[in-house]
Parts: sequence; structure tokens; C-alpha cells
Amino acid sequence: QVQLVESGGGLVQPGGSLRLSCAKFGNEFSIYTLGWYRQAPGKERELVATWSTGAPALTLPNSVKGRFRISGDDAKDTLYLQMNSLKPEDTAVYYCNRVPPLSQLWGQGTLVTVSD
Repeated sequence: QVQLVESGGGLVQPGGSLRLSCAKFGNEFSIYTLGWYRQAPGKERELVATWSTGAPALTLPNSVKGRFRISGDDAKDTLYLQMNSLKPEDTAVYYCNRVPPLSQLWGQGTLVTVSD
């Protein structure tokens, strides 16, 4: 009975920055690896970053490496995604979930639109 709620998206100009948050609500259970996913219009969801307390944070696609940085705050049950130097191709709905994802944890996501 855990729910993940994403926030922090919005409209930003190319080159700008956003920080997304993923808050966990409900009964707690062991989750060791979480991640941020995104789904651009007309495309499938892709994993962009992973995080766990026992492993280094990783950004997977080369398209976001060096620009996106994942972090977590266990005390606040919150996962973050710092996105810098945003590009129009970063436009997508961003989700958090377990890695690999669990179907019941998908939420509404938060929309990031990068445009002038």
C-alpha cells in the first residue's frame, strides 16, 4: 500500500534547470533501488537514473549524463532528480518507480516541457 507522488515539473526554457521530487506515502516496505523514468510523446518509457543507499547513483542514457543528477533523502522518504542544461528533447512525463519497476507503483508523473 505504498504510493509514489511526483512533483516539480513545469515549463522551462532550453538551458534551464528543474528539480523533481518523488515522495513516498503509505505503509513502508524495503526498497533498495529506485529510479526516475520518463516518457516522451510517442515513445516508450525509459529509465534515466537509479539510486539506492547501497550503490552509487547512476544515470543511464548518454543523453542525460552530466546534466541529470539523482539523489535521495531517506529521512524524508523523498527521491530527487536535478536536471540542468535542459533541452527540448527532455520534454516528457517523468515518473519514479522501483528498478525494475512495479506496475502498481506507477503514478501520474510530472510533466516537464522544455521550450522557448
